[in-house]
Amino acid sequence: MPDSIRLAFGTLTRLPVPAPRSVDRNTARGAMILAPLVGLLLGGIAVVVLDAVRVLAANDHAKSLVDLLAATLAIAVLAFMTRGLHLDGLADTFDALGVKGPNNDAIRTKRLAVMRSPEIGAFGVIAVVLCLLIQIAALATCVATGLGSFGLLTAAMASRLALTLSCRPGVTSARPDGLGAAVAGSVPTAIGAIVALVTVGTAVVFGRLDDDASLRTVIALGASVLVAIAVGQLSLRFFTRTFGGLTGDVLGAVTEISMMAALLTTAFIF
Repeated sequence: MPDSIRLAFGTLTRLPVPAPRSVDRNTARGAMILAPLVGLLLGGIAVVVLDAVRVLAANDHAKSLVDLLAATLAIAVLAFMTRGLHLDGLADTFDALGVKGPNNDAIRTKRLAVMRSPEIGAFGVIAVVLCLLIQIAALATCVATGLGSFGLLTAAMASRLALTLSCRPGVTSARPDGLGAAVAGSVPTAIGAIVALVTVGTAVVFGRLDDDASLRTVIALGASVLVAIAVGQLSLRFFTRTFGGLTGDVLGAVTEISMMAALLTTAFIF
């Protein structure tokens, strides 16, 4: 098994894969390019849970509650399968944003120190709780309108695409070490664009495979990827300016925010 695959699945999931024999720039690049594929696999696992709950807990008198339960457990499975890695990054990022002051080197150093702290503060808790609530509510809405499974698959894939695009040229690391330093600027623009096009194309195929297979379904899923890309890049730009560059925690935060954006887009359009 190539080291890039080992790194991608070993870092982004809790699946039992062998550790990479060595981690260099090429390995890190390959792992980030494979991130949407990892998201597709994770989304598939979550969809199995989503559909299983809806079948096993089917109740005509409480359909909305079943949809909510299914959405909650599906999002919980995603968190479990990633060891809460991205949610931890989201919490650390927002705790660091709580450090007030001018955006100079001294304040950025303090923010990075807060980000590295193992403790979680009020800002981090609020960010995680609100993000999960929005993801669950949006997914439950998608389920209720008949686009839950493909909506979740697309969102999981699009949110990991955010990792690929966050490692484009021009994005520097906030620290000389850590995950951010290993992957910052590692994915060439052309490759990132190809991966993005493939991801959008896959979402369109999902729209055609849906039972409805309407133009609206195709637009909803395709748009969810495009919105996730836009929101992810805007978030990345804000975070890298605030912290002086990319960190592993920022990658986690961008992933969760992109996931939220994708699910909301599908819920609103469909």
